Amino acid sequence: MTDSVMSKAATMEIPINSNGDTGALAEDDSLEQAAKLQWSLDEKDLQQVMVSGPNLNETSIVSGGYGGAAEGIIPTGSIKGPAVCYNPEFNKRIPVTGFGGLDLIITCPNMQHSTSSSSMTAEEATRGVAVEKYEAVKKWGLNTYKCTKQMISERFGRGSRTVDLELEAQIEVLRDTKRKYENVLRLAKALTNHFYNMVQTQHALGDTFADLSQKSPELRDEFGYNAETQKLLCKNGETLLGAINFFVSSINTLVNKTMEDTLWTIRMYENARLEFDAYRSDLEELSLGPRDAVTMARIDAAQEQYQVHKEKYERLRSDVIIKLKFLEENKVKVMHKQLLLFHNAISAYFAGNQQQLEQTLKQFNIKLRPPGADKPSWLEEQ
Repeated sequence: MTDSVMSKAATMEIPINSNGDTGALAEDDSLEQAAKLQWSLDEKDLQQVMVSGPNLNETSIVSGGYGGAAEGIIPTGSIKGPAVCYNPEFNKRIPVTGFGGLDLIITCPNMQHSTSSSSMTAEEATRGVAVEKYEAVKKWGLNTYKCTKQMISERFGRGSRTVDLELEAQIEVLRDTKRKYENVLRLAKALTNHFYNMVQTQHALGDTFADLSQKSPELRDEFGYNAETQKLLCKNGETLLGAINFFVSSINTLVNKTMEDTLWTIRMYENARLEFDAYRSDLEELSLGPRDAVTMARIDAAQEQYQVHKEKYERLRSDVIIKLKFLEENKVKVMHKQLLLFHNAISAYFAGNQQQLEQTLKQFNIKLRPPGADKPSWLEEQ
């Protein structure tokens, strides 16, 4: 009977005002009954259109197509089972089939408030990041412009630059020393490669002599002597290679790490010097201009930037002086040890003094790698 009454109500217009009262139509008994049935939703039918979730305190029902929209409140405390918003877009109408064209609106005020607050917070954070990036780019552009202007002025002889004659001379000496040491390193590597090829040739020649001594009975002794000589030369050559490799490794560390680190600090110092001169020139130009309120504000800002870059320049200048001093001391110690090693090893090898050659390697704590030590073991390959 309920279904017949509901189907009848679905085809009739029921205007409802904002207070939930019926309009001025005829007081038909069947119509009133249908309206009452529309407002008292069946628990079973309501659960069919709602999904699992937290309990709702109240549910708004809106008339869906007959004589405008009006709201009524249906308490849901008696409904068994939780209900949640089906759609993440709040206040969206969800059609409830079988109830005379009524629409169900599920509102979640707390979730709306939290969502709007979180969106505003994310918006503010994004705006803050954008402003920071803009300020950083603006500062970088202004600094680049001033430094470029200063560099061009110096090259054309129109601008002045800060010069430390003693420090500039030490820096030039370091750069020249680095170029010469790089040449020594290149030649030492070439010597190592050539000598390695010679040792490999001696090794192959000794094996050939030993093989021929077995296959030539009439020349067994002669081939045997030469095979032993080549093997001894090969052994001494491998010992000398160990000393030369140690020499090359130490020179490479000195040139490409120690000296390069000092030169990197020097480059930072030169950039700081250029920035310092750029802001100094800017301050001098502003000081020569008119002294109105706007200019005085710009002079104060330029004075502050000048002071910042002056402190940076002096700090890096002090770092360069200290590193140059330590580099010179380190260079003398390293080269004294390495040149003594190189001389003793070469002299002992070409003099044929095997004991002195081995003693030289022990003196400098050089351990030779056995043949095939560079290859990983079968366990490491797994």
